Amino acid sequence: MGKSRRTVPEELLLLALDPATGTTAQPQTLDLGLAGAQLVELSLAGRIVPEGDRIAVVLPRPTGDPTLDHALELLRRRGSPVRAAHWIGGPRLGLRQTYLAHLERCGMVTAVPGQVCGVLPTTRYQASDDCTNAAIKQRLDTAIRTGVPPDPRTAALAALAHSVGLGKHLYPGNEGRSSRSRLRDLIRYDPLGGMVAHAVMDVQNGLPSQQNRSAQAGTAPSGSGGRAGQRSAAGRGSGGGRVAASRVGVR
Repeated sequence: MGKSRRTVPEELLLLALDPATGTTAQPQTLDLGLAGAQLVELSLAGRIVPEGDRIAVVLPRPTGDPTLDHALELLRRRGSPVRAAHWIGGPRLGLRQTYLAHLERCGMVTAVPGQVCGVLPTTRYQASDDCTNAAIKQRLDTAIRTGVPPDPRTAALAALAHSVGLGKHLYPGNEGRSSRSRLRDLIRYDPLGGMVAHAVMDVQNGLPSQQNRSAQAGTAPSGSGGRAGQRSAAGRGSGGGRVAASRVGVR
C-alpha cells in the first residue's frame, strides 16, 4: 500500500486533532474508533471481508503499513471470523498514541514537548500541513452539504467520526446541529463502515455484539439480519456511552 493515500485511521486521527490545543478530541473513545478504522481500511485493501457481524481474513498478504499489518496478523491468528465488537473492544487500547507516533514518523504531525503547570511533561501535536486537514474536513462538508452519496472511504470516515462523538468537535454549537445530524446519516452509504461504527458504539455502551442486540429485539442473529439491524439503528447517538472495553473479550 503506497502512501499517496492516507488511511482511514490516519484521517480519523487528523480530524480529531485540535489545532488550537494540540490534543485530540474524544480521547477515551478514539482508540475504539481507530480499531474500527483499521477494519475498514483492511477491507478497502481487500484483506478482510464482513460475514454478518464478524470479520474474516481472506488475504493475509501484508499491506506495507506496519500498524495495519500488525492488526491483520492478529486477525489471521484467530483462525476463524471474529465479531467486530469483540475485536474493537479487545485489549489493544493505546492506538491513539501508536498512530500519533506513526503520523509523526510519516511527517504528518509534529510533536511539541511542553509542561503542565510548569512541572509535568506533556506532548502536543500539530498538523504539519493544515491544507491536508482542511481537505479531509472538506470531503465531509461536501457530502453533508450536497447530499450526494459519498465514496465508501468518506462514508466510513463519517460513520466512525459520528461513532466516537467527533460531531460536536467538527460542527460545534447550535449552528452545527443540522450538520451533526447529516454526518450521522452518512452512515447508510457504506454497509461495512456502518457495521463497524455500530460495533464501536456497542462497545461504548457495553453491548458486546450484534447477537445481543438481535436477542433483545426477539430475532435470531444472521448475516443478513445483522446488516438490517445495523441499518435500522443508524439514528442512534454515540455520546454518553461509557467505554466498556475492559469487559469485552476478543474471540
